[in-house]
Amino acid sequence: MTGASPATVPAEPKWWGTHLREMRWQAELARLLADPVWRGVGLPRGDGSPVLLIPGFLAGDQSLSVMAAWLRRLGHAPRRAGISFNVACSDIAMDRLERVLHHVHLRTGRRVAIVGHSRGGHFAKSLAIRCPDQVSQVISMGAGLDDPFDISEVTRIAIKGARRAVARRDPARAAKGCFTHSCVCRYATDFRRPFPSSIPLTSLYSKGDGVVRWRACVVPYADCVELTGSHVGMAFNRHAYREIANRLAPSGVSS
Repeated sequence: MTGASPATVPAEPKWWGTHLREMRWQAELARLLADPVWRGVGLPRGDGSPVLLIPGFLAGDQSLSVMAAWLRRLGHAPRRAGISFNVACSDIAMDRLERVLHHVHLRTGRRVAIVGHSRGGHFAKSLAIRCPDQVSQVISMGAGLDDPFDISEVTRIAIKGARRAVARRDPARAAKGCFTHSCVCRYATDFRRPFPSSIPLTSLYSKGDGVVRWRACVVPYADCVELTGSHVGMAFNRHAYREIANRLAPSGVSS
């Protein structure tokens, strides 16, 4: 794997996404619960290794609770990120996640796999760059890995709201470009650095993603795997679960 080039402002026309189609996540959850993958049929078992789950923008740990329960039944040790509403300044969030990662690593004595959904994938990438000796692998779901802002205009509007909230609470931090391409905080610097070649990186994406442009999830330094489904539903996608189980297998088996 090689490093990523610095993120640049996308030159593509505005894209409003397909947010109404994102309601498919409910059907994706129902299909997961009816699928053999939910029961672990034919999937490799875990060996108790830790897996840190990081939710997406505007979501919290609860959004990945279904995945956590499934991973636990498979024999893994899922850990919460400690996020109730993923809308905080990225630099502050990353510092907290670094402490969580360090705690899990010290407590288990093992390197930690990280699964990140959407914005959680951005954090997962940066954590691996910042703490490569503590991370075993990264699995990103529906995240733009070079450009975190290659997203729908609807989502961009929500991010502007988050940026205004940061500006009200912490003008000095907002002046550094929080929630923009021009951000100069430590998180943004880490995000733009080359990804460690020693850490496996998997990018799961769907051309039916109505929030993030799927092409933003396809990068040369990751093993990119196309799925079918929605952006929100990636957290409940039976195809994603099968891929995750195989990637987390102690033997390193992949589908």
